[in-house]
Amino acid sequence: MLVFYAERLVFLSVPKTGTTAYESALRGRADIVVSDPPELKHAPVYRYNRFFRPMFEKACGVEMETMAVMREPVSWLGSWYRYRRRPFMNGKPNSTQNISFDDFVSAYAQGDRPGFANVGSQAKFLETRPNGTGVTYLFRHEDPRRLDDFLEARLGTRPETRRENVSPEMALDLSPQTAAKLRRKCAEEFDLYASIA
Repeated sequence: MLVFYAERLVFLSVPKTGTTAYESALRGRADIVVSDPPELKHAPVYRYNRFFRPMFEKACGVEMETMAVMREPVSWLGSWYRYRRRPFMNGKPNSTQNISFDDFVSAYAQGDRPGFANVGSQAKFLETRPNGTGVTYLFRHEDPRRLDDFLEARLGTRPETRRENVSPEMALDLSPQTAAKLRRKCAEEFDLYASIA
């Protein structure tokens, strides 16, 4: 999470959306950088609403706008799958080492997810709270130019990012049945992504 106080902007860090690269590029420009622990670095809207928003409003008397990046849902799951296939995950219960991508996605789309497929939800991360707190500006991971244009206009500097924390490339194939199951069971993910202008 990055906080730009003068600009009244908080950059929420959705996991697996490339935000670590933006953190590295903009950490010197930010007023607050929350890079650890992961529970705070990747604070979803509900955690921001509960802990950070009251701090800004009560201690500083300001209301901050929020921004975030969302990744196309299948690509997002592919990033998690590849991350959990890395050698350091071998032998851990969350490893996807001996699991196909199709089986991983099928397990993700079921109600009670096994540990290896329990990676959260972008839609849940970004869900607007009952008091109206939500994401003011939402960008697609696949359209970095729009994100960079926004940051340049808002912060007066264009971020120079490098790829970081990248999992190994590999073919990720889904059967038509699994793809349909994912779209049916996780429709909110696809609906939210499609709603991004």
